[in-house]
Amino acid sequence: MSLSMYEASIPVFSRVLTNLSAILGKAAAHAESQGIDPAVLINARLAPDMFPLSRQVQIATDAVKGAAARLAQVDTPSFADTESSFADLQERVAKTQAFIQCISADQVNGSESLPISIKTPNRELNFSGQTFLLSFALPNLYFHVTTTYAILRHNGVALGKMDYLGAA
Repeated sequence: MSLSMYEASIPVFSRVLTNLSAILGKAAAHAESQGIDPAVLINARLAPDMFPLSRQVQIATDAVKGAAARLAQVDTPSFADTESSFADLQERVAKTQAFIQCISADQVNGSESLPISIKTPNRELNFSGQTFLLSFALPNLYFHVTTTYAILRHNGVALGKMDYLGAA
């Protein structure tokens, strides 16, 4: 049995967002229990030239909604990128989850050969749907969620591998 484009995208996106939400929940609880201003964690970075945690979450959710929309050939919802609290970040994750839950298997399946172009400030990237999903969208999502995890872990939030992977 082959894996469909839908199965390789929407349920995977949903699981990663669920795990991201749980990680953010642990971060908020950690800040509260340790008397840390949540803004310290939300603005934390791994290196001075890297984006802060808030931007990592914004990019992860943008990756999900953008990939789902492109594969389903629907408009991508636009979010303002103004999140400044854990509640705001959780709301953004929830809005992204709600959007992808409206994408059906019929909309995504068959998109393997769909031409997809991404314009960046420096160049245009061109993919087939399958290559876009497997070589760009999923790695981009994992990078930003992993970076979110690493920022929080580096700042003392008690997270483990299973927080990242989620329950089976």
